[in-house]
Amino acid sequence: MNTNSNSYTIIYASVMVVIVAFLLAFVNSSLRDLQGKNVELDTKKQILSSLGIKGVQDAEAEFAKVVKSDMVVAEDGTLTPYEGAFVTSYEKDFKENGRAHIFVCEIEGQTKYVIPVYGAGLWGAIWGYVALNSDKDTVYGTYFSHASETPGLGAEIAGDHFQSEFKDKHVMDGEAVALGVVKNGKVENPEFQVDGISGGTITSVGVDAMLKGCMTHYAKFLTSKE
Repeated sequence: MNTNSNSYTIIYASVMVVIVAFLLAFVNSSLRDLQGKNVELDTKKQILSSLGIKGVQDAEAEFAKVVKSDMVVAEDGTLTPYEGAFVTSYEKDFKENGRAHIFVCEIEGQTKYVIPVYGAGLWGAIWGYVALNSDKDTVYGTYFSHASETPGLGAEIAGDHFQSEFKDKHVMDGEAVALGVVKNGKVENPEFQVDGISGGTITSVGVDAMLKGCMTHYAKFLTSKE
């Protein structure tokens, strides 16, 4: 075959495209399981962070030690065991399957409940976890993160300073979720409210909406006497 002909060039290019496509598909398939495991491990680290457990060498083992069960909240507020693959997108699972997850944990012999929350900030998704004490009303710890909030402003929701403000705040005021974020310097009810990020008003509003919107799904559980 004439290597200088148009036919040769077209055939050669076509073969190379097929080979490269095959290699890319093979690599993607090979890495998919590893990527999934990394996402799962990162989710477990975030849950542990809401409980104040950070920087452990073996997060998988620590998670298995601390988190006793992954439960879902029924309409009547009771908890039922979740059976299935570990979930890493709680917003998607709730929207598609109606499952509101809650993790029952144990820290130094004390029961803690971790609730996933998710919402929208100024530029993209925000999410986190709220850990409650055994009374199901006072905050033990929080973890928040974001996809693309502004560094030094809205991105500060991922900082320890903002997250530590929630400790010991109350969640429920009667039957309503009262835990929330207000404009910086405008806290009127410190039992439930924390200061928003200065200069990050829209992100702060997003966190407030996220907390109230997501935790409302757990209201019957949080107000039950059991």
